[in-house]
Amino acid sequence: MKPLQQLTRPNIWTLAPYSSARNEYSGKEAHVFLDANENPYHAPLNRYPDPLQWELKKKISHVKGVPVENIFLGNGSDEAIDLPYRCFCEPGKDNVVAIEPTYGMYRVCADINAVEYRPVLLDADYQLNADKLLAACDAHTKLIWICSPNNPTGNSLQREEMLKVVDAFDGIVIVDEAYSDFARQTPLRLELLQHPNLIVLNTMSKAWACAAIRMGMAFASEEIIGLLNKVKYPYNVNLLSQEKAMEMLGNQEDVDKWVSMLLSERTRMMEAFRQLPICKQVFPSDANFFLARMTDAQGIYDYLVDRGIIVRNRTRVQLCHNCLRITVGTRSENSELVGALRQYEGM
Repeated sequence: MKPLQQLTRPNIWTLAPYSSARNEYSGKEAHVFLDANENPYHAPLNRYPDPLQWELKKKISHVKGVPVENIFLGNGSDEAIDLPYRCFCEPGKDNVVAIEPTYGMYRVCADINAVEYRPVLLDADYQLNADKLLAACDAHTKLIWICSPNNPTGNSLQREEMLKVVDAFDGIVIVDEAYSDFARQTPLRLELLQHPNLIVLNTMSKAWACAAIRMGMAFASEEIIGLLNKVKYPYNVNLLSQEKAMEMLGNQEDVDKWVSMLLSERTRMMEAFRQLPICKQVFPSDANFFLARMTDAQGIYDYLVDRGIIVRNRTRVQLCHNCLRITVGTRSENSELVGALRQYEGM
């Protein structure tokens, strides 16, 4: 890995971050707050939230097995995806490399930040080749994006190939583990100390069933976390989201039950799809969704929309022609989908 200062945009490295009122007395007890121009009435919503979310990070540290100083919390994973571009990539000069197909926000954030995006196709089994990914890099490649389990394919990527990329690349490798709670593969976030150029993303939107509170996480070295905190907006995670996250993190038994039910339903749904004449192939999945190649993805998608059933049409995504991405819902929702598709066969 290159020295972090060499990877970081010069203006970011020298940036003096905004100093919030709550940061300036950090570590001291206080009970009269006349520093932030807040309204003294309507507690607790009248006060700005903890800008670094320390109590929530302590809870996440216990659940995720990552030290507090290695945790960044953002307004959804989208903030954690955007910030590395702003920290490391010079617009119009630097580039990033990513697997293809994968989550679309990596490319969107590259376009927003005027950074060249270089996709590298996965193989026929939706697996990455580390050598091909590295071959797409040059002296101006600052980031490599990997998603495992991948979206929209659903499969976990080979751990050895991912680590080969991390070890060989002299820039920052970002591995998005949004769906890792549904997979058996050991998360890479547990190996941060061995890989100082690794950023691992996670979220409370999937297994934790909290998409509405927009709680994204990034796990990385203390130095990288410091850069992300320097660039983020001062109060990027609101109090209500922090409180709801704290509440949910105390409900591990419920989350384990939900994950177990979803995995069982995923197995049932994938088998049901294999029995449909309009389904040509069901791809392996380690997520709470699966990808299925259909005879006519667009026609089937339109048919389902007319019946109030929404799936994701991925037919325009590379390597996903005629594919639908099916999120695993409740048993009744899943049964309604399969029933509708069986009726489609008879039309």
